Amino acid sequence: MVGDGPGVGQKLAGDRRVPLVSATGSTRMGFDVARTVHGRLGKTIMELGGNNALIVSPTANLQMAVQSIFFGAVGTSGQRCTSTRRVIMHESVATQVREKLLAAYKSVPIGNPLDGKTLMGPLIDQGAVAQVLNSIERLKSEGGEVLYGGERLEGAAYPGGCYMTPCLATARPDFKIVQQETFGPLLYLMTYRDFDEALNIQNGVAQGLTSAIFTNDALETEKFMSAVGSDCGIANVNTGTSGAEIGGAFGGEKDTGGGRESGSDSWKSYMRRQTSTINFSTELPLAQGIQFGGDEGSATA
Repeated sequence: MVGDGPGVGQKLAGDRRVPLVSATGSTRMGFDVARTVHGRLGKTIMELGGNNALIVSPTANLQMAVQSIFFGAVGTSGQRCTSTRRVIMHESVATQVREKLLAAYKSVPIGNPLDGKTLMGPLIDQGAVAQVLNSIERLKSEGGEVLYGGERLEGAAYPGGCYMTPCLATARPDFKIVQQETFGPLLYLMTYRDFDEALNIQNGVAQGLTSAIFTNDALETEKFMSAVGSDCGIANVNTGTSGAEIGGAFGGEKDTGGGRESGSDSWKSYMRRQTSTINFSTELPLAQGIQFGGDEGSATA
């Protein structure tokens, strides 16, 4: 398995002695690895970007939904492939969800991750903070509104310049920045009127890793999990995008790469399939009924 970035991973991708490369990282990295590995007719398993959405329907348990959104967006400082990036709320519950999330965001303890009271630690490096801040500026330029956060934290309590407040913002599905994955604590809130619109918003991005819906409507659940519902590799109901999927086939569709890790059949990807035929007779059966006769070995059909 190789991660994002140049170096050892790229060397493995080009090494013909490595028949299969399992790569986890950005979509950009996935294209680079795929060109190299498939260019030598090797095989890949890809787990790439995730622009994960969570739908909140009118019948949802809002307390559960908000807890799940908060954990999915802020947990690990938004630096999971399964982090919640987009929340699609029915307009009848949007105000309640927004107010509950605002209260949670304003109260989140940020600081040293070794402190048991801390809920959100630093981002991986200063470059990651700069990327999130740049995405926030692009959001504003497209007409989005920051409801809370999105600021770099400095001072003795926040060493290294890698801390920031999680950002909660409103956006439209057609914003260019919303179509991209920002790997950090930036959450977009948007609304819908009917269920088909919600599905179209969720599926209307290039990435397809994980998805979730909070609903107590059986018909919505059935449609969400059907062939015309979520187009992601993972579709969760009444639990969030960022969970413990270790028992299932983990991976996604579209620009997420299409590969799977874990799950009942994932081991097959790491095996070499071979077909063998053993003839236990003293006669030679030939294909298509062909018969060889005579000393010269002439063939007749």
